[in-house]
Amino acid sequence: MTNLPQTTDNFLPVLKSPLGLVGEGAATVPSTQMLFANMSLKHPLIELQNSLHSLRRFSQEGQSVFHVDAPTWISLNSGNANNMAASSTPPEPLGTPTSLPLADPAAQVSAAGGESPLLFDNQSRKSKLRSSFTMPTLREDSQSSRLQQEKRMLMEDVKAQKKLVWILHKALEAAQLEKRTCAEFLAEKGEQERLELLRHRERQVANLQGQLEESRMETETLRSSLTQRDGHIVELQENIQLLMEKNKAKREVIIKLSDQLSACLSDPQRCGSSSSRALDPQTFRQLQREAENLKDDIEAYKTQNKFLNSEIHQLTRLWRSSSEQEKSLMEKCAYLEAANCQAESRYLSILRKLQEAKTLDPVQQLTVQKIIKDALKGELKSAVKFSPSSGHDEYGFKIIPDYEVEDMKLLAKIQALEIRSHNLLHQDGVERPLLSRWAQYLAGRSDDDLCASPELKALLRGGVPQEYRQRLWRWMVRARTRTSRERHPLRYQQLCDKSHTSPHSASRQIELDLHRTLTTNQHFSSPSSPALQQLRRVLLAFSWQSPAIGYCQGLNRLAAIALLILQSEEDAFWCLVAVVETIMPQDYYTKSLVASQVDQQVLKDFLTEKLPRLAAHFEDHNIDVSLITFNWFLVVFVESLPSDILLPLWDAFLYEGTKVIFRYALALFKYKEDDFLKIHDSVEIYHYLRFFTKTVSDSRKLTNIAFYDMNPFPGRLLKNRRALHLERLQRDLRELEEQQKEFMTESSQRKDKELDGLVSEDDDEI
Repeated sequence: MTNLPQTTDNFLPVLKSPLGLVGEGAATVPSTQMLFANMSLKHPLIELQNSLHSLRRFSQEGQSVFHVDAPTWISLNSGNANNMAASSTPPEPLGTPTSLPLADPAAQVSAAGGESPLLFDNQSRKSKLRSSFTMPTLREDSQSSRLQQEKRMLMEDVKAQKKLVWILHKALEAAQLEKRTCAEFLAEKGEQERLELLRHRERQVANLQGQLEESRMETETLRSSLTQRDGHIVELQENIQLLMEKNKAKREVIIKLSDQLSACLSDPQRCGSSSSRALDPQTFRQLQREAENLKDDIEAYKTQNKFLNSEIHQLTRLWRSSSEQEKSLMEKCAYLEAANCQAESRYLSILRKLQEAKTLDPVQQLTVQKIIKDALKGELKSAVKFSPSSGHDEYGFKIIPDYEVEDMKLLAKIQALEIRSHNLLHQDGVERPLLSRWAQYLAGRSDDDLCASPELKALLRGGVPQEYRQRLWRWMVRARTRTSRERHPLRYQQLCDKSHTSPHSASRQIELDLHRTLTTNQHFSSPSSPALQQLRRVLLAFSWQSPAIGYCQGLNRLAAIALLILQSEEDAFWCLVAVVETIMPQDYYTKSLVASQVDQQVLKDFLTEKLPRLAAHFEDHNIDVSLITFNWFLVVFVESLPSDILLPLWDAFLYEGTKVIFRYALALFKYKEDDFLKIHDSVEIYHYLRFFTKTVSDSRKLTNIAFYDMNPFPGRLLKNRRALHLERLQRDLRELEEQQKEFMTESSQRKDKELDGLVSEDDDEI
């Protein structure tokens, strides 16, 4: 005990009374002792016995034994007991345990360690009650009063018994709690552990007291709020009552006025005579004149209203006819402009054929060259009006590509005229209905209300108008990256900070490819363009996002197209993550490019099935289309298609996945199948494969081929083909690795033999 800290000296106070007192001796101890004065660790039932002796002492002194606050169940049971007026025996109290039956209260008290005179008084009262029933019958009023008095006595006895049972229950619970505490205390081996247990109990008591205080404060707060609400409810009820009274009074006034009006309408003479009696004749005549004047004014206003309505009707009819005429004139103008573009396109096509012809003499060739130069120098704005900026669309893409060769420049102008012609012809029939359908679909819907559906799929396949493309792209990207974004909401900023503090190994390759990105686009053409700085940050952040990939050539184009549409670095970063990690197959952009090679084999299978003539033509001339199409798939046709075809392709690609790339690749070959079949030279075929995608002018025709002529195109078939070719490619790669190992082994053995031969020759010379 000497090793204990000094703070434990006053934990258990020194007992002032003699130890071991039981019964009356302990009950007579003054109540000024401390909390643990009657607590015994060896005999936990002593406190119960002392409490009963204290009750006896209090009862002998004249004080009520049961002067305690009874619990709620006692008051409720006592209220129920008042209904037992006719019962001759008191009912059994509720909640009485089976171990302490109330049939013999004296036995209960004696078992607890003492006797209660109150219980014997109860028995004597019951005997008196039984004897009272055997006495002769007295008068009815005295008998009734005596019965009432006996009833009250019995009810008081029942209440006293219930209070006693409650006290015994409390004492028993306290004894059991003390027993468990003593058992835990004695179970500890050392004094330090016992002291720590007591401290733990004190902390628990303090915590419980704090919780009790908080509960009381919360109860008071709730009571005050409930009181305020009750007052508010009372105020509202009073307002409702006032409103109901006002409404009732208004109804009575309305009914009264209605009755008067109906009476006047039924008998106008009587009504007029009553009003004339109330008014003098002069006033009545003045009112009659004013009424006549008002009637005349009403008739005049009616006539004027009819005249104005007829005028408005005529003006509306004229406006409708003029608007319809204007619309028809605009359509006619667009049709004529489209016909003019087609005629000019055919004229330039003829000039191009004359330029390629070899039968012209030098004078004719010079003439044709002069005509071509004049046509190229002509003003294109009158025929090609894509945007206020000459030659660029709304996203900065060049409409008419620049070709250094003269015949390619002529081809670019022909293509621009054809695109303009198709846009004019489809403006009223396709563009406006599409815009109205999108407006109707998105009306009243937020981004959270959008969900995948066949209707949305059909709309995306038709293309998204410029007004809604940014919103739709952002929604599709967030739908594919929702889990990662919710888990790491500040992911992009953290990766940007990391790439700034510790440069990635791929940063050098990113800097080399940065200025090769979309060089013909207005936003990326200048070395100091802000878009290039944004693109650098996005690519560096992605290199840390996917360390297994880092950077692959082609990712710069994917990030650039996302920046142009989404106009946000973070959204462009997540768009790149969605394309690389969720849409494209795994290992599509790794160093081995295994999945990319697999897709080229799958494309060749589909080309053989969907376009057998063209596939046979390529096979006859030993054409490997993967030399061209590999880049299509890697960058999703960026810089391979005009912007009016590329962007609708991406609209469907972000929603449906890689299946769209196969559809458009096959549709491009189908669109130009006849042109390919006319070429019978492999060099010319390769030359045409390099730029034929930029000569596609009818985007609607290409879209119909991709989504309708290429059907059926199930995703399960694409998945099975990929798995089959992936297995073959992996087997070929394993065989190639084994051959390389064998070759390296043989070459090393050959070198060893040669070295041994050289050493033996040197030995012979020595």
